[in-house]
Amino acid sequence: MQLLLVVVGAIAVTAVAHRRGMQPSLVVVVLAAAVSFIPGLPRFELEPELILSVVLPPLLYSAALNFSVPAFTRNLRPILALGVGMVVVSTLATGAVGWWIVPGLALVPALILGAVVAPPDAVAGLAVGRELGLPKRLMAILTGESLVNDAAALTIFSLTVAAVTGDHTLFENPVLLFVYSAVVGSVVGFVLGLIVHWIRMRVQDSGLETALGLVVPFAAYLLAEEVHASGVLAVVMAGFVLGHKNTEAGFATRLQARQVWSTLDVLLEAFVFAYMGLQCRFVFAELHPENWVKFALAAAAILLTVLIVRPLWMTVAYGRNWLTRKLRKREPLPWKYFAVISWMGMRGVVTLAAAAGVPESVPERDTIQALAFVVAVGTLLIQGPTLPFLIRKLDITDPAEETEEEAANRKAREISMNAVKATMIDLYNQPHPGVSPEMLEKLKDRYVAAAQARRAMDDDMDSRVQSLRELTVSVRRAMLAAQRRALAKARDDGDLDDETVRRELDRLDYEEAAAFS
Repeated sequence: MQLLLVVVGAIAVTAVAHRRGMQPSLVVVVLAAAVSFIPGLPRFELEPELILSVVLPPLLYSAALNFSVPAFTRNLRPILALGVGMVVVSTLATGAVGWWIVPGLALVPALILGAVVAPPDAVAGLAVGRELGLPKRLMAILTGESLVNDAAALTIFSLTVAAVTGDHTLFENPVLLFVYSAVVGSVVGFVLGLIVHWIRMRVQDSGLETALGLVVPFAAYLLAEEVHASGVLAVVMAGFVLGHKNTEAGFATRLQARQVWSTLDVLLEAFVFAYMGLQCRFVFAELHPENWVKFALAAAAILLTVLIVRPLWMTVAYGRNWLTRKLRKREPLPWKYFAVISWMGMRGVVTLAAAAGVPESVPERDTIQALAFVVAVGTLLIQGPTLPFLIRKLDITDPAEETEEEAANRKAREISMNAVKATMIDLYNQPHPGVSPEMLEKLKDRYVAAAQARRAMDDDMDSRVQSLRELTVSVRRAMLAAQRRALAKARDDGDLDDETVRRELDRLDYEEAAAFS
């Protein structure tokens, strides 16, 4: 009953925040924290393993499903520098500061704290970026980073927690354990993604395919954890594989999955923010009154470290690279990109979920959770409202990109129609039994007219031409399949960006649903 009330309340607050133009994550966590101070309110707490194995996998999987593998490949260096390099540096820097300044916090628990607060939450930042029209390359880098940094931080988190609890005995060397965890976790996710895709292609039932997709993140996580590998990386890799091969699934499956995962994202994110907010009073109650001043200073130091380590890392990692490329007369990323990336470091759902997932056996668990709460809320309060101002001040939006987007849409339609023409030629050369050239000519005229008008083909044929209608359905589906294959090939060859292809595939899905449902 308590769980149901938390979920319903979180969704209601999220809806109100959306209508008022506020950041739902910040509103939910602050209101839930205020509610936690109601006298006599009992503590609502779940098992840490439940948070890590039930809440996080579907959130990471959903994000991976919607990311472009070609865009990831093209921007691999900056994504890895931010998603892995910055996470490691942030974990070590925050852990060192925590070990030095937080009373009673040992080194390994301090590194747990560092891993918890290392990954920025891209949801809020990317929403602002889309609204203000950030360039596509910058959006691709930030989206890719959000997936990689979650996986890297949670892998480090699992390893540091294991060092405290003694769960891992596979390798004594932490570097070997990290490499094993990352490589094997990725392999498990990749293989599972291929197996699920093979099954999905043979099920041919949208309901069963969607249900199978809901099982994948949990299966990937548990399988990888069973062999002491990174469950998080397994989830992300499985999402990459199935998202990339999504063009081969049926239109009904894509339409269903799109709505299911969108709903599940809203539900889980609202729950995590509400859950962590409700822990606020109980977490801070564990701190002794005489330590409040020391805790406030330590929290301020940790928050400051989190805020400045990202710009510093950007300067170190990219400053020399930018100068080198300039001297070689190669086009580097614009400095304005660096400024926006440096300030897009709000912490959110992964930080709060990881903090909630710290086992009770970890020393100073309550201190770690309290500091993580301060960092998450502090970055949302400081960077959240100032990020839109920074983007507008830098004038980083690219007006020419709107024209480029229109050109890309036209190119996608051209590729799609070329696939239709090629399919019609094949039908002329190898017609269906009993089909005359005149009938195919009439069918071609009907289809081209419908495609140009952007509407479904007229279905006003009477019973005398029922056989023609059945042939129309068969041929039209073959054409739609050819269009999708052509768009997927153009994406893989780099002729179209993933966002354009997704928009065109959405249009074809809705067109097919309207015509054949």
